[in-house]
Amino acid sequence: MTTIAHRQDQRTPLTAVSHARAILALGLPLVGSHLAQFGLHVTDTIMLGWYGVLPLAAGVLGASSFFVIFILGSGFAKAVMPMVAGAQGREDETQVRRVTRMGLWLSVLFGVICYPVFWWSESLLLLLGQKPEVAAMAREYLRLIGLGMIPALLVMVLKSYLAALERTQVVLWVTVAAVPLNAALNWALIFGNWGAPEWGVAGSAIATLVVQIVSLVVLCLYAGLLPDLRKYQLFIRFWRPDWQAFVDVFRLGWPIGLTGLAEGGLFQASALMMGWIGTVELAAHGIALEITALTFMVHVGLSNAVTVRTGRLSGAGDFVGVRLGAKVGIAMSVLFAAVTMGLFLALPVPMISIFIDEAEPQRAVIIATGTALLVCAAIFQFADSMQVMALGLLAGVQDTRVPMWLAGFSYWIIGFPASYTLAFVLGYGAIGLWLGLVVGLAAAAVSLMWRFWVRLPKA
Repeated sequence: MTTIAHRQDQRTPLTAVSHARAILALGLPLVGSHLAQFGLHVTDTIMLGWYGVLPLAAGVLGASSFFVIFILGSGFAKAVMPMVAGAQGREDETQVRRVTRMGLWLSVLFGVICYPVFWWSESLLLLLGQKPEVAAMAREYLRLIGLGMIPALLVMVLKSYLAALERTQVVLWVTVAAVPLNAALNWALIFGNWGAPEWGVAGSAIATLVVQIVSLVVLCLYAGLLPDLRKYQLFIRFWRPDWQAFVDVFRLGWPIGLTGLAEGGLFQASALMMGWIGTVELAAHGIALEITALTFMVHVGLSNAVTVRTGRLSGAGDFVGVRLGAKVGIAMSVLFAAVTMGLFLALPVPMISIFIDEAEPQRAVIIATGTALLVCAAIFQFADSMQVMALGLLAGVQDTRVPMWLAGFSYWIIGFPASYTLAFVLGYGAIGLWLGLVVGLAAAAVSLMWRFWVRLPKA
């Protein structure tokens, strides 16, 4: 598919306004998709909370465990996006098909390899100090939802493929449609409504599995049958190996997966350390993270958009366009960070209050602590937006291995010790822990941006 934006790339240099329009056209549906994906998580959490405290604990533990492994495996899906965009920039339809197919192959292989972790999850969770009743129920959840790792990763590959071909609307609507489907299945299978069996936490896992399979079927039909996409012949002779493309996707994808794992691990570690400080502080930490994660989805969507634009332009050899497009994307992310910073500083209490029952005895203390953490979150808005934007730009030029080391060093050698030192050694508690996260994210933003601009060809 040759889009209007691509044809314009070939004719004349794009202006800053043209870049902004192209990024928004790609980015807004992707932002919506990420927000809808976040809505799936929120729906599961709320409904399990209605069902009971133990199912909620098991479901949250199981979902977070699944997500950590999913982040690692999603690196191959994320690698497909810049590789397809670059091939499209070179008008190489064969390469589009090759890398997407092998991204699908790698995702299936990863899903098969990681499933034993889900099957034996109870033993692993007990080793990590979880309570036996929570670990047993989490195992029940993980054995079911683990079957969804392959369809979940395949969905992500197809979303990357379609986004790189600027088919972001279908990515949005498939994800949006999944939210009410997931809610309805949860309502039926968790609680036993509408004549369905009452399966509790297992019902939530089955609902998620069904949603993943339905999403996969819809995207496969779209990618395989849409007239404009038939020329790529994505599923024709799908079983035939392409070892060179397999290796290329693997080489680009595994550092992306490990980078995401390093960042996610830092925030998981911050929750653990916050638990050392106190229960109230941990509750406030969880609420503040939910709020910041919601706004972070916007930056992720914009980062995906600049990955596609950078991949497309660099594939066509237009590095002047890459530079201008990068500046425009960064400016847009900074502008949104400034808006969210203002909201966090101006309206912390109303935002935090949504998450706390009015009858909660420690409501006032949680709100006070959460307000202080949102002030810290306002500070790291710029750093967080810049580091994810830099990762998107670097992925667009297919530079992932050195950025993996830079990000890992920033998160774990700088950010984690800073959090521990400020929180416990210097005695600043919860606020110090979050300020340490600011330090780590800022280090990642500076080093990754430096990497992109230094490595980028002048023309």
